[in-house]
Amino acid sequence: MAVNVTMPKWGLTMKEGKVSRWLKAEGDTTRKGEPLFEVETEKITNVVEATAAGVLFQIVIPAGTVVPVGTVVAVIAEPGEQPARLEGLRMGEISEGPAPTGTKPAPTKPEVPTEKKFVPASPAARRLAKELGVDLARVSGSGPEGRITEADVQRFHDEGPPPPKITPLAEEMARQAGLDIATIQGTGEGGKITKEDVQRVLAAQEPAPEAAPVVKSIPFAGMRKAIAQNMHASLHTTAQLTAFVEVDVTEMVRFRDTVRDAYRSDESVKVSYNDILILAVSRALKRHPVMNSTLVGEEILLHATVHMGIAVALAEGLIVPVLHNADRMGLLEIARGVRELARKAREGTLTVDEVTGGTFTITNMSMFQVDGVTPILRPPETGILGVGRIQEKPAVFNGQIAIRSMMFLSLTFDHQVVDGAPANQFLGTVAAYLENPYLIMS
Repeated sequence: MAVNVTMPKWGLTMKEGKVSRWLKAEGDTTRKGEPLFEVETEKITNVVEATAAGVLFQIVIPAGTVVPVGTVVAVIAEPGEQPARLEGLRMGEISEGPAPTGTKPAPTKPEVPTEKKFVPASPAARRLAKELGVDLARVSGSGPEGRITEADVQRFHDEGPPPPKITPLAEEMARQAGLDIATIQGTGEGGKITKEDVQRVLAAQEPAPEAAPVVKSIPFAGMRKAIAQNMHASLHTTAQLTAFVEVDVTEMVRFRDTVRDAYRSDESVKVSYNDILILAVSRALKRHPVMNSTLVGEEILLHATVHMGIAVALAEGLIVPVLHNADRMGLLEIARGVRELARKAREGTLTVDEVTGGTFTITNMSMFQVDGVTPILRPPETGILGVGRIQEKPAVFNGQIAIRSMMFLSLTFDHQVVDGAPANQFLGTVAAYLENPYLIMS
């Protein structure tokens, strides 16, 4: 029996995926578990395996197409089987299921011509509009319930039609190029002038010497759009509060230098401040388990292990690989694991497991010379720790003014899950570990 192959769902936030490449052609034989096609999401590109043996009977969704999770992308049939070919988007189960055999796609409804919309207007207004050649559909009415009056028609005729509709980007491009938008023919919905319309007019003109540069546009798509949607959703579905603390990390700096010196001949280990932070936060989460939780539906799940998300900045956006079981690792193991995840993130080779399942996240901004941040939660996680740069500055130490290495930490937490007191106690534990790293082992 033929089976449908559908767009898989990886992680809680995935809503759609792009079929980036087919690894088989129609008519090729397939084995169960054999790579079938590649899917590109805002986070990673990963291979989808065939869930049945047989023949790739039909590729429903061509490479380069973005479709929602659960969409049927292909049909695998048994040798010699001839199921009905599918047309258009078909939603199926997220996991593959039986494909309809010998059935035709549901017929689409024929398009019904839309009737001309009735425009409320007084008889005098209709008579005047006919005399002046005015389209009542373009006139704004000032009478009761928007009824068009004779004065409205006369005003429209005297003042002329309203300014043409234009997108913000097209308007800015036209302004910088000195174009009169009244002379541009719009091809968008309802005659709206688009970016392409302005570009067409500019291309037809002779290039002016030393012309001012035209505004550029960057597509709001892919990883950038996914980040925006996730962050916007985070702010609307959680009650976020951020607490700050300044920490004396002089001993952490000394500790990092001591470890580096001890392992300077081992190229596989180069301990960073971020590695020490992960170690400290992982141990603190074990003492404050409510911070290592996720809110799912009507339940707060307290996790027995720490799966630490580590924000990594890439040229195309931000990605958060996950170091699983970080609380069970030593410092050197953490350093090696983080280094490997960062390498895969830069090369675009992270797997699904390596970007999902996080229970807490750290975002380190110290390399950008930033003192503090207010990080945004990654639902369903309860907390995220922001890390600022380390600065040497005067501070009170043992009752005297001394030059110390100081750093700001900022903890954003979901007030739906945890109150301020326990969240700040967790932040205090992290600060204590960084002020005296040897306490981490206690």
